[in-house]
Formats: sequence, structure tokens, C-alpha cells
Amino acid sequence: MLQINDQIPNFEILTDKDPFKVPDYLGKKIVIFFFPRADTSGCTAESIAFTNLQRDFDKLNCVVIGISKDNPKKQSKFREKYNLTCQLGADFENNICEQFGVWVEKSMYGKKYMGIQRSTFLCDEKGTIKKVWEKVKVPGHADEVLQAVKDLNNS
Repeated sequence: MLQINDQIPNFEILTDKDPFKVPDYLGKKIVIFFFPRADTSGCTAESIAFTNLQRDFDKLNCVVIGISKDNPKKQSKFREKYNLTCQLGADFENNICEQFGVWVEKSMYGKKYMGIQRSTFLCDEKGTIKKVWEKVKVPGHADEVLQAVKDLNNS
């Protein structure tokens, strides 16, 4: 998994709207949250929490993108169903989850499978990772990320 002071990969990913290209956002802080699957309870709660704080992130010159292995059509339905405002990246053909180290072996009811470990990365305006949250618990997480962005502004 990428760590603090690593540079984020110079990736481009399809979203349900326009492609998200890292170079287009250098000069802004970037929050990238990886979630397992669109329209599931935890992923919905997390995406809504980031949406509810979107204006606060905007005021801090910070872009927020959520990424899962879902395709753009599913991301679009997810956005519309919950009126989400954060960008939703579709890593269905790329290997961005692998580049960040969040595509991991998981286990449920004794069965092993590959999936996304819910994780968030906060990068500064140069694309350097300043904070990493691994194995995220959704309640209060978006607020914690927002506070970290504020702290980064004050450092």
C-alpha cells in the first residue's frame, strides 16, 4: 500500500462523467477514497458523508474522488440514486486499486476472494501523500478527512 510521502501514481480514470486525470488536479489537494462496491450500505454511507461535506472540501481547494471496480454506468446510477456530488472513478479496466495497494485478498465465511480494502489517501497540491487511512470504518470518517485537510492547510 502506498504510504505517507509517496507520490500518487499519475493515473487517468473514467468517471461517470468526465475522465479524472491527476495532472489536471495538481495545485489542489486530492482526497481519494476507495470503496468496495457502489450502492452497498457502507459505500453509500461513506459517499453520502463526503457529499455532505463537498462545499467544505471545495473551500479548502480540495477535490474528492471515490474509486471502486464498478463500471461508469453503475457509478452513474449510484450518483443519481443518492444525489452524490463527489467524483466517482470506475476502475473496472485499470489497475489503480492495485497501484495504491488496496486490491487485497479478503475472507468471508471462510471463502477467500480479491476485493478493495476501504482506504483513503490525502495528497497535497504536488500529489504527495500526506495521510493514509487503512481499513476505514465509515462513521465519522469523512469528518476526520476534512479535519486532516484543514490541518494540512494550517501547516
